[in-house]
Amino acid sequence: MTPPRIRRPPEEARLLILNAAAALLAEGGAPAVQVRAVAARVGMTDTGVTHHFQNRDNLLQELLRHGGRQLRTALQTAIASWLEDSADLHALVQAFADVYNQGYGELAIALHAAGWRDTGSGMLDPVVDALHQLRPATASLTDTRLAVAALHQAMATESLYGPAFRRSAGLTTSTSADQLTWWTRQLHLALDL
Repeated sequence: MTPPRIRRPPEEARLLILNAAAALLAEGGAPAVQVRAVAARVGMTDTGVTHHFQNRDNLLQELLRHGGRQLRTALQTAIASWLEDSADLHALVQAFADVYNQGYGELAIALHAAGWRDTGSGMLDPVVDALHQLRPATASLTDTRLAVAALHQAMATESLYGPAFRRSAGLTTSTSADQLTWWTRQLHLALDL
């Protein structure tokens, strides 16, 4: 016997689908995020998922935006606690890494390689603002933005390529934690914090 169909408000259904897609992304990377797998995870039909997102490409694009919102929330939390608790820059670096380790780095790279471009901007402005306020008054805002962009780029690729890139530089025993510590030191130096 088939369980009765549960009718959800559209926004609730979309969030349920995105959370299921995010779990699949974290478990198996972008290839694991298939309409059928998402539908099975939430107890819907494939048609139910495509009703909300039209196709897999749209689902992946929306998943990337969903990840961006999660990153923004995680970073706002990290910034708030960072500013309250002696501004531990490593907590900020770790917040970037944590979100990308859930598969969002791979998703962003896959979508970019497929030609998709997000036209939004300023997602990291709160990070830039928080860091820039701690810098000397004469510090360049552009330099702060470049440092945050470099960190963002590094954390997006760390989960995918970090071990291989470190090995190519002769770092056979180095870990992701070592790399995060190094990035924290570089930000301290680059931003005079």
